[in-house]
Amino acid sequence: MHAVIVDKDTRSVAISFGYPIEITRPAQDYAALLLISSYLGQHRMSNGVLYNRMREQRGLNYGDYAYIEYFPRGMFLSEPPQSLARKYQIFQVWIRPVEPPNAKFALRLALYELNKLRKNGMSQESFDRTREFLSKYVNVLTKSRRAELGYAIDSNFYGINPYNEYLKKQLAKLTLADVNRVIERYIRADRLTVVAVAKDGEALKRELASDDPSPMTYNSPKPEAILEEDKVVERFPLHLKPEQIVVRPVGEVFQ
Repeated sequence: MHAVIVDKDTRSVAISFGYPIEITRPAQDYAALLLISSYLGQHRMSNGVLYNRMREQRGLNYGDYAYIEYFPRGMFLSEPPQSLARKYQIFQVWIRPVEPPNAKFALRLALYELNKLRKNGMSQESFDRTREFLSKYVNVLTKSRRAELGYAIDSNFYGINPYNEYLKKQLAKLTLADVNRVIERYIRADRLTVVAVAKDGEALKRELASDDPSPMTYNSPKPEAILEEDKVVERFPLHLKPEQIVVRPVGEVFQ
């Protein structure tokens, strides 16, 4: 585990975490991993597990999404950009934005959900629903000539058929067993890098390096099941030591 905190004068905390993956579009496990990321949280959509557990049930923040491909300029886009083909990719989760007192709990909750998915796998109902969604959503991605051309260029780089046709065919072949195998192989809640943008980075560093609980307080009543689960989440181990956390002033980030 490693963490980088960018010290910036800002009202909230933005958190990303993830790790490199070798899976790109031609890979056998690409469609399964894409389905997993969509299940966790499709960009700018409210049907993901992380969005439901963090925003809908707890009101922690605005959006929580997962990705298996590089996604720059995400705050300006509703759909992933084209012409960003790579030989290696990244599994990443975005947590945007969080009030500073809740930052540690939000990170713990997201990792707790990943860990739960790794241990329990996906249900048949969730698999069927997510596969059906992705099989239709790919039509949205290639709805314009410009987008269609962008995906065609990327498909040429990867050596695959046109993306729309390719992904639908791969999704049709998928089984729940395939997806749960890929979850066990690629999804983890440890050995990753955390990046946060926050005011008073040193204070956040001390919080993340401590094993102390990070209890949540809410402005409105929550179901008993949520409060009981919070008692587990607030102690979920981050496995971060002070020497694994770097604080950098925002002015040094792009040097």
